[in-house]
Amino acid sequence: MERDTEHLHTLGVYIHIPFCLQKCLYCDFLSAPAEEAVRDRYVKALCEEICAEAVHYGRCSVATVFIGGGTPSVLSGQQIQTILSCLRSHYRLAAGAEITMEMNPGTVTEEKLSAYRAAGINRISLGLQSADNEELRRLGRIHTWETFLESFRFCRTAGFANINVDLMSALPGQTLDSYRETVRKIMELQPEHVSAYSLIIEEGTPFYEKYRESAEEANGQGKCKGGSDALPDEETDRAMYEETKRLLGQDGYSRYEISNYAKPGRECRHNCTYWTRGDYVGLGLGASSLVDNVRWQNIGELGEYLNARAGEKKRERYILSAAEQMEETMFLGLRMMRGVSEADFLRTFGYSMEEIYGAVIRRHRQQGLLKKEKGRICLTDAGIDVSNYVMADFLLSNEREKEK
Repeated sequence: MERDTEHLHTLGVYIHIPFCLQKCLYCDFLSAPAEEAVRDRYVKALCEEICAEAVHYGRCSVATVFIGGGTPSVLSGQQIQTILSCLRSHYRLAAGAEITMEMNPGTVTEEKLSAYRAAGINRISLGLQSADNEELRRLGRIHTWETFLESFRFCRTAGFANINVDLMSALPGQTLDSYRETVRKIMELQPEHVSAYSLIIEEGTPFYEKYRESAEEANGQGKCKGGSDALPDEETDRAMYEETKRLLGQDGYSRYEISNYAKPGRECRHNCTYWTRGDYVGLGLGASSLVDNVRWQNIGELGEYLNARAGEKKRERYILSAAEQMEETMFLGLRMMRGVSEADFLRTFGYSMEEIYGAVIRRHRQQGLLKKEKGRICLTDAGIDVSNYVMADFLLSNEREKEK
């Protein structure tokens, strides 16, 4: 099916690299170790897909590119150069496009980083998770704090001036003091962006088998008691969450999304595309796309992806209904501190937010979970704390059930 791109102005591109050196114990992402020959085949298949898909986006300007995984930094500088050269040859990259690449400490050298920068990477996302080596060991990470420091300094030496650091809280054996120390150590390095998430125990991971009973009892939050590698209780988890806001806020980081903090002007433009339902195309194994309110996902099995023809790597497309578009607009947009514009909602859907969601907005405003500011509906601090509960009410099927 051809997609009319006449009205599209900008496009985000996500490129998935499904390889890593070692699977972390909590990870449920589409990734696994692979030999060099497999990685070479994958780069070739990926470039074939990039070329084949480009015909649909000739009138689009690519504003952001995000290379995620997995651990994309297991690829060589030449492999990344090949991928980005292919992208540039077939897509219109905007001047000043944000080009992000995820990296794990211990997988990069100064030479490798220089090659990545020469290839066009201008934003780095480094997965630290914790500055405590014992906590890292329990997670199954391949690096130490010292390895992370070396990798971070390599990035700065290579000229990268836009770096994100990923942090995780509520880790096995983690205390409030150890988490606070991790945040403070990161603040000393002054990255431009910090992503801070609480550990979720996902089904199908080694952690799920270990913490299954606790995860089920806590609705998937995985809190339990006892033992040196126990997960923090709910009260400690909450305190870590509060410390993240307090410490980063004091150091000039603005919270612009529930789990993301940035120095002024350093918000991740690519992720903002997701939260505002901008158009993006996913390339590579299992990658998801949203264009013209149509969603689809690529083949998720590596052998099948490698053997499929370039134009046959996609699964069936799903056209979002108007109701589904409204739902996504609300529960994705509310993740951002600025919330959702009432004027944009009316312009997009031809109905006011009051007409569609008046009752749910009034209910949560009365509960102190939502607020209205300058024509936008936003979560309050209390609403952020129970954001899943609030966002669930913007599913129109749920709201209809409440009205019965």
